Parts: sequence; C-alpha cells; structure tokens
Amino acid sequence: MTLDEKLRILPTMPGCYLHKDRSGRIIYIGKAKSLRSRVRSYFQSSKSFDPKTRELVARIRDFDYIVTDTEAEALILESNLVKAHQPRYNVLLKDDKSYPHIKITNEPFPKAVLVRRISNDGGSYFGPFLPASLAHQTLDLINKYFMLRTCQIPIDGKLERPCLEYHIKRCLGPCVKGLCTAEEYEEAVADVRELLAGRATLLVESLTARMERASGEMRFEQAAKYRDQIRTIGRLAEQQKMMLMTESDIDIFGFYREGEQAALILFTMRDGRVIGKREFYFEEILEPFDPSEFLGEALPQYYASSDYAPGEVHVPADFEDLQLLEQVLGAKRGRRVHIKSPKRGNARGLVELVTKNARLKFDQRFRVRRVDGGRLVAELQDVLELREPPRRIECFDISHVQGAETVASMVVCIDGEMRPSEYRKFRIRTVKGIDDFASMREAVYRRYSRLLSEGEPLPSLVMIDGGKGQLSAAGRALRALELEALPVVALAKREETLFVKGHEDEPVNLPARSPILHLVQRIRDEAHRFAVTYHRKRREIRDRESELDAIPGIGPKRKESLLRNFGSVERVSKASIAELKPFVGIQTAELIVEYFRQKAEGDRFTDWPPPEPIDLDY
Repeated sequence: MTLDEKLRILPTMPGCYLHKDRSGRIIYIGKAKSLRSRVRSYFQSSKSFDPKTRELVARIRDFDYIVTDTEAEALILESNLVKAHQPRYNVLLKDDKSYPHIKITNEPFPKAVLVRRISNDGGSYFGPFLPASLAHQTLDLINKYFMLRTCQIPIDGKLERPCLEYHIKRCLGPCVKGLCTAEEYEEAVADVRELLAGRATLLVESLTARMERASGEMRFEQAAKYRDQIRTIGRLAEQQKMMLMTESDIDIFGFYREGEQAALILFTMRDGRVIGKREFYFEEILEPFDPSEFLGEALPQYYASSDYAPGEVHVPADFEDLQLLEQVLGAKRGRRVHIKSPKRGNARGLVELVTKNARLKFDQRFRVRRVDGGRLVAELQDVLELREPPRRIECFDISHVQGAETVASMVVCIDGEMRPSEYRKFRIRTVKGIDDFASMREAVYRRYSRLLSEGEPLPSLVMIDGGKGQLSAAGRALRALELEALPVVALAKREETLFVKGHEDEPVNLPARSPILHLVQRIRDEAHRFAVTYHRKRREIRDRESELDAIPGIGPKRKESLLRNFGSVERVSKASIAELKPFVGIQTAELIVEYFRQKAEGDRFTDWPPPEPIDLDY
C-alpha cells in the first residue's frame, strides 16, 4: 500500500502514530485526538514548520498507527512506545543513575525488597533513595520493627515451625498457622506503605492510638512494639533531607539547558518533606528548543513508569497536554491531581529552588564538555606522564551478577568528547563463574588482537574501570600481543585513584574539583552504564531462551521462579532435589537433576574453555 493510500484511509479516532524512515526504523512517535487530521498535517505545506519538524518530515517514508478509545489512553501509549523504541526526534527521558527503590511485592503476604529497576509487575515502588545507603537503612528498620517476611517460600500457613527470623523477632511468622493472622500481617504491610509514601504524621497518630489501646488492655508487649515503630519513624524522618512549609504531596520539576544539553531535576515532597530527588540528562536536544514541548514529552514518560501520583505537580512552564496529564494522574490517584506553573509566592520559590539545583547539576555533568577538549587532553598527558596527548581513550568495564551472563563494554572518548558510534560490547566466552580479572583480560585481548589483524590504529590510552587487579589483567593481555608500550590506566571506584601501568605503587590522586578527574570519571561512568545496559539485555535474552526450556515440565512460570530464586541456570544445575522441590515439585526436581547430570557426563569430552589464542570475534 502506498503512502497516499494509507493517508486516505486514516481513521478519525484518537491514537498514536509512528513515523518511519527509509530503513523502516521508527524516528518519531506522537499522539493525536484525530489520527487523520494530525498525520495528514505532516504531508501538507512545510513552510510553517520549524527546522526540526522540516528535517523530520524530509525523512518520513512510511508510518503506522495504533487506535485507542480516548486521548488519555493515547498519551499513556505514546509514553510507553517512546521508552520502548527511543525515536531520534522525541525527547527521551533517561535516568542518569540507577537509584535504589524499595518495592512492596504483589503476592500474598508481601515482602519489602530493594530493587534498582522498576517493572510493571503489580508491585508498589517507593523512592528513589538518596544516598543509596538510606535505602539499606530504611529496609533494615522495616524488617526489624515491622517484621515483614524476607523468605522466598510460598505462604500457606502449613509449616510445622517457624524459621530463625521469627525467633529473633524479625518476622511475624505467617508461614505457621496461629502465629500471625492475615489481617495482622496486612496491617503491618499497610503501615510500611504509609511510611514509605512519606505520610509519617498520619502513621504516627495511628500507631500512638494503637499503643494506648494495647496498653489499656494490658497487652504491654504489643504496646512496646508500637512504641518502637514510632521511634523508627522518627529516625527515618531525621535522615530525610529538607523540610518546607507545605502539607501536600508535591512533585516539583525544574530544568536548565544550554544548546543540545539539558538537566531535568525532580524533587519529591511528601507530607511537607523533600524525601527524594531524581536527575535526568539530555545530550541531543534538537533545535529549536521549546520548554513547553520539552516538559510535555518528558513528564508523561516519567509518570508512565510510576504507580504513584502526587496531589500536585509544579512545573516551570505550562505545556499543551497539561490537562490531559492531569486526567491520567487523577485516574491513577483516585482523585483530582493539579499540575501548576506557579507565578508567585512560596510555590514559585520551590520551582526556582529546583531549577537552581538543575543548573548546578548541569554544571557538574557537562562542565568538562565546556572546557576546551584539547587543553584537557594536554593536561592529562602531563598528569600521567605520557609520551603523546591521549587524544583517543578507550575504556573497558565488566558487568555480571554472581558470574552469570558476564559481559564487557568499551567506550571511546576523542578529544574530550564521547563517541557512541564507536562503542563496542563483548560477551565473555572463556570465563566461568566470578572472575573479573580473567574477563577483563579476555575483553582487552580480543579488542586489540582484532585491531592488529585489521590494521586499524591503536588508541592513545587504554583505561580500565577497576583497581590494580584489573590493571594487571589488562597488562597481561597487551603483553601477549606485544603491546606493552601501550599506556594503560585504571580508575578505582571508591578512592577515585588513578593507577598507571608500570607505576602501580605511585597512584595519582587528583583534586575533587579537577576537570581532569571529571573527564576520566565521566568516561569510566559511561563504560559502566554501557556494560550494565548490555548485561541487562543478555539476562533478558537468557530468561527468554533458557536451557531450562529443554527440560520436560518446565514452563515459563517455573523457569521464572527458578531463575528468580537461584539467580542463574548454572546455580540451578548445581542444586539438589531438596533445594529445587519447593519451587517445582519432587518429580520435576528429579528431572532437572537428572538432566544436568547427563549433560555433565557429556561435557567431560568437550574442550572447554578453548585454548589460546582467544577468539578475535566480538
């Protein structure tokens, strides 16, 4: 079907449209109240379009669309599609860091667990927590004083006796009938939800009333428990950052932009207290920049991934879909949500405060880029005592979870600028289990053996995310390739100390405000981000295409349960029948053990890992 034919049959219903280029790649996603009038407008006279839209229209070769019942549904769908496809001409909301959240699981007798990734799994997520240590402290206090369970077993009340957690008073014991009713456990879960949502005042009032009632009924042990919970809430309140004069739950946004770069900051205020902060950075914003369009694309993406909607949202400027987003958030919250662009008073002061923070974060993030790249490279040469300026820096990092799906990343920085088009990623092939040093050695060896075989130029400097061990591993790989003269430096995370190959006993310590330190930190952090992103993709592929699929009786739910509880197929393969039984039953557990026993016998005759030289393919 031709483009003109598709335009003629467009429906007048609301929905989302997806513009594609000549290769079929999605380059822009939008929503419309009427798909026919909105999509057709792109193919009319382009004289009134701004430069960015003219460039977009020039690249459109095809489009697709999805019909929805309402414009509000189209707004939600648009946000989800943009996050999934990341089209070039949309504003893309990306977290700068993976901040910890506390999740209340969606299951009978829920647990409170620490997570760094929000999923659409029915659980309730609270956070982010800054600093990350606050999340661990909060979770520890929740488990200690509210005594939610931490085990992985199904709860049916049929166990004969509780575990040690119950005896040391860190679990209510719902696994044994008579120790804890479902109502008592749900009360504890509701209290934790109130606490994590920031409604501390109401929770303290409720707990105080329960404490006084228990004391009046001579249930002194229960009253003491409520007293400890009240003290816990006080301790958490002291750890939270700021107190401002308002009682509403408010999300406050502010941003700062220069050229193609911008920083968007969110302060989350609950019960009158700023309890969290979130940072988003943008590096390829297309001109012309429109604050209203920017906010109108960024905010729906943020709230599409959040289960919670505040009572108010304060923004520095109005945007086109403000009322539509109010409708979506109101449906999520269950009552009216107000999105405001305050012009005066205390509310305006709060927005200006967040905007000021956005300016500071912008400086911290992009300060290095505004400094002359050539001067920074020259200064780095002097600091590391290199023979030539390190104009091209290649940085490596390793990512895995307990040795499973180990991958490596390599990012490239040229004259102080990151070059994403030259990034590379590696699946580690010759290393089993947890061995970061051997994994680093393989990645470095494969990278530079390939450059040598193809006659490509070598970098000016090799950088490693790690300490002396990773530095030594990279050095051994280069020595095997007779590239000992290639300079290598490692940046240790905690101390932020630079170790130079050949001078490991004389580490380089740069001032905290040094632009050179900021440069190497940014390169290191980018390598870490790229490695983690690739590792997550590999884990998703592993979960979809698991070796467990070959075992009779293992379906998607059982496979998910096994991987969630054991962490990897390798750990499942080493588990006993008794360890597997709670998750799959006795018959399937026996099948799993027998399958991996036969596989192990067959593997005795295979040559693994392969001998060196290491495979040069990526």
